[in-house]
Amino acid sequence: MTGTRAWHLASRPSGLPDMTHFDLRDIAPQPLQVGMVRVENRWLSVDPYMRGRMNDVKSYVPPFEVGAPLQGGAVGKVVESRSPDLNVGDTVLHMMGWREQAVGEAKHFTKVPAMGVPDEQWLGNLGLTGATAYFGLLRVAEAREGDVVFVSAAAGAVGSAVVQIAKARGMTVIGSAGGEEKCAWVRELGADAAIDYKAGRVVRQLMDAAPEGIDVYFDNVGGDHLDAAFAAARNNARFAICGMIENYNAGPPPSFRYIMRVIAARIRMQGFIFTDFMAEMPDFYRDMGSWIAEGKVKSRETVREGIEAMPQAFLDLFSGGNIGKMLVKL
Repeated sequence: MTGTRAWHLASRPSGLPDMTHFDLRDIAPQPLQVGMVRVENRWLSVDPYMRGRMNDVKSYVPPFEVGAPLQGGAVGKVVESRSPDLNVGDTVLHMMGWREQAVGEAKHFTKVPAMGVPDEQWLGNLGLTGATAYFGLLRVAEAREGDVVFVSAAAGAVGSAVVQIAKARGMTVIGSAGGEEKCAWVRELGADAAIDYKAGRVVRQLMDAAPEGIDVYFDNVGGDHLDAAFAAARNNARFAICGMIENYNAGPPPSFRYIMRVIAARIRMQGFIFTDFMAEMPDFYRDMGSWIAEGKVKSRETVREGIEAMPQAFLDLFSGGNIGKMLVKL
């Protein structure tokens, strides 16, 4: 039995974090009690929502504790087990990321279904990001065939899944991304139009791309993108509010110029967390597994190597340093 390393929260950031807020420490070997397993992590998920957990505020999930190991999605292999529910060699999905090795009760680890996909897919299109896209688009926004869908951060992990799910269900899709490379990727995914938010005002570009308006907005960004969606919304438009990365490291969001259209256009807005829909995960696995097998949904990952790379990979999310899912491979 050997020790392992884990990233700890050294202090709470104000604004954009930097490397001083993270501390890589050794963790002493932890013997297994009855019902526990030891997992060697292979892939670590890097997600924007982790920034919110660095603040000491009440939210849908408890904040990270200063001086304690950070947490996040991870996939690994069971290397030791004292539980009848998991065997050595099982591939499991869990939330004890930011570390090389995870030890805990077997109930905190989920054995992934045998679907013949690469392990990293369980952190992407078959994991939290894919499920967020699926339930946000189809359940929260109630998007349906023929809708015009606007997706912000469309070259990111969740956004790229939204684009493809919407196309698989017969919708028109407009995706926003930063820079020509990312916009080209969004179009390759099947989007009918791609907006480069670095090239001009989002609201003007969206009006040009959707002259008759939008039915659905899937929000990953907030700020100017949400404002543009208000301006372009048709009557009875539905907004699924997944994230607002533009404001995670800033103060309160600005006053939206077009927000009063929420009344006249009868816009429905709903925030959500994918865990709201855990009872429906079999539907997600059925549909997403089928789309992946048929080639209707594909993935692209930005991969960093080694536990040392974790904080910088996280920080790069806020400067557009990823296309698709950001992952760290151990």
